[in-house]
Amino acid sequence: MSDIHFMKRAIEEALNNVLTNHGGPFGAIVVKDGKIIGVGRNEVTSTNDPTAHAEVQAIRAACSYLKDFQLTDCEIYTSCEPCPMCIGAIYWARPKAVYYACTKQEAAKIGFDDQFIYEQLELPMENRKIPMMKLFPDDGDIPFRTWENSKNKVEY
Repeated sequence: MSDIHFMKRAIEEALNNVLTNHGGPFGAIVVKDGKIIGVGRNEVTSTNDPTAHAEVQAIRAACSYLKDFQLTDCEIYTSCEPCPMCIGAIYWARPKAVYYACTKQEAAKIGFDDQFIYEQLELPMENRKIPMMKLFPDDGDIPFRTWENSKNKVEY
């Protein structure tokens, strides 16, 4: 199967999602060795979960299928250029490639504008719209120290 075939499948997921009123116009699939192992659709509004973007849903499904937290030797096909959250999830999952159909500029034209988030990430934390401040009680780093010394940790 070709890259175009897989991209058409991601776009089909996005279209079906709109037609069935389950969420936004986004679909994604994860492919390994020519086989679809994860499918995701934007389900933010249908599940009341702001993290339920198509790419995240597809990554969750593929990782569950593989019984692994990384998508080694996998490819992600998505109907739109990933948002900042999905980019983070993609980098943590470590696929070998990501292919997208529509751009973030095209998404912005229909009301899905992530530019605000990109701009916020560039600002010092104290200048962001949502304040983010360090609050460190005594022994606030005990989970980190325990992890550092653990003999059972799985690095990722």
